[in-house]
Amino acid sequence: MIPPRDRTLAGMGLGVLAYTLFSLHDASNKWLVAFLPVWQVLFFRSATIVIGCIAIGRAPLLARAIETPLKGPLIFRGLITLAAWLCYYTAARTLPLAQLLTLYFSAPLMTTLLAIPLLGEQVSASRWVSVVIGFLGVVVASGVWSESQTVHASLPTALVLIAACLWGYAIILMRQIARRETSMLQMFYQNLCFLLVTGVLTALTWTPPTGFELLLLLAVGVLGGLGQFSLFEGARLVPASVMATVEYSALIWGFILGYLIWGDIPSTPIVLGAVLILAAGLFLVVMERRAQNRA
Repeated sequence: MIPPRDRTLAGMGLGVLAYTLFSLHDASNKWLVAFLPVWQVLFFRSATIVIGCIAIGRAPLLARAIETPLKGPLIFRGLITLAAWLCYYTAARTLPLAQLLTLYFSAPLMTTLLAIPLLGEQVSASRWVSVVIGFLGVVVASGVWSESQTVHASLPTALVLIAACLWGYAIILMRQIARRETSMLQMFYQNLCFLLVTGVLTALTWTPPTGFELLLLLAVGVLGGLGQFSLFEGARLVPASVMATVEYSALIWGFILGYLIWGDIPSTPIVLGAVLILAAGLFLVVMERRAQNRA
């Protein structure tokens, strides 16, 4: 039996690992979608993860996929996640990046809010403080309230907020299902849903990839699979409200990779925002450890 303190720290560590892998995954995706249709990239990613799940889980996984009484929730979560991606990428076509990131990173706050009625979690004051500080850090880092940018109430704005709500709800569903099913089964069902939908669209918009693009497509699948497994396992160990705050670490990795790959130099607001986000995460770690020591 893992002590509560160790469970919390292990879960947060897995969450940080997951969002680090997702950041590398997103950077690779950004490179690929400049040359290939988004659906094709998602198709290869999902195919790689599904094949990996079958190779590791083999007959027991397939048998459980057929026998599980949670087929409905598993499929529903896959469709919810796909809908979130659809809304997000549609909004990304027209919204400025700063506004897009700021609006989308309201998802952790929504996860925390939904965790109270849907999971019955008791969200402590320290977790609320951490989530709010992290979100303020996103606002500052994105520069959305600077003089050169304004927030436009539009369909894309609504779409990215819908995407954030859907992703926040998907995290809740993931934790609910994790109480009864394995991470591998969740990965298999989610990516199978993606595979079926994107497979049809890929057949209609096929673009032959180069050798390098094929390698990058494989890397996207591996990074996505490892990231999903780390996220699902982390969700078993910590409350959704804690994992919500850990999600903010992805923004910092986005800034780092943007500089290393595309030469984007972080501005002063980005640095200040990153400090706030790091402070939120460190504050949560310290408060969680103190809470566990008192227990």
